[in-house]
Amino acid sequence: MSSQENGSTWENGLDEYGHPKAQGLYDPTLEKDACGVGYVVSIDGVSSHKVLRDSQTMLERMEHRGACGCDNDTGDGAGVLTAIPHKLYSRILKSEQNINLPEKGLYGTGIFFVGKDFVTSAKQQFEELANECSLKVITWRDIPTQPDCLGEVARKYEPAFVQVFLNGEQDSVAFRKQIYLLRKRATHAIPAPGKRFYIGSLSCETIVYKGLLTTAQLWKYFLDLQDPDYETHLSLVHSRFSTNTFPSWERAHPQRYLAHNGEINTLRGNVNLMAAREG
Repeated sequence: MSSQENGSTWENGLDEYGHPKAQGLYDPTLEKDACGVGYVVSIDGVSSHKVLRDSQTMLERMEHRGACGCDNDTGDGAGVLTAIPHKLYSRILKSEQNINLPEKGLYGTGIFFVGKDFVTSAKQQFEELANECSLKVITWRDIPTQPDCLGEVARKYEPAFVQVFLNGEQDSVAFRKQIYLLRKRATHAIPAPGKRFYIGSLSCETIVYKGLLTTAQLWKYFLDLQDPDYETHLSLVHSRFSTNTFPSWERAHPQRYLAHNGEINTLRGNVNLMAAREG
């Protein structure tokens, strides 16, 4: 039956993330996953901007390992995980908000994907949870982006990107524990039906920039990645080829700690196992 005959279109079958809903023979709970991954590291631990640029070269050369949508300009996903670029963030917060960041390692930061109509509420809820976890939000920052480089589909489902900075316990072990607990609590407590909220990363060591992008668009879209003050001693890059699971902004890799290029044939089983272990 055509879309005109049944009064619907393919778009009507998408949720607020741009994922298809169950319809006909398609069931999203039965999806599988697959992809290309690369890693650049300074083995002596010295941070530089060159590590980031070398990883860009690597990722762009893996364009063939990724895929794009029917508009030929929306990537299945691309991203990069690096050490927190302390020099960059310190400069930006000082110049834009007159805020002095704590020393490297004494604060945490992360980038959230938030529905554009949900930003204020999400921030408020997150700050309340942070207080309950003995953490304090230092400030928020809107991540600068260049939407003009996006494909049509990616632009339509583009979230708002907000960055949080927080501090708490001076003891490093306790601080890391509280950040982890905050991320887990916020992930479960803040999202609501029709309200988009996803924590791309939250850590005192690493940061993740990713999205529904091609390997070349990643470096154009996130303006931070173009700044010479973005220095890191490691860079994990990923180009996604979604052979089974539907691509989305949130499903791009790296996923907080890792990126994989294998095919997970038991996605539903893995999700159920993790849910069973959460207690």
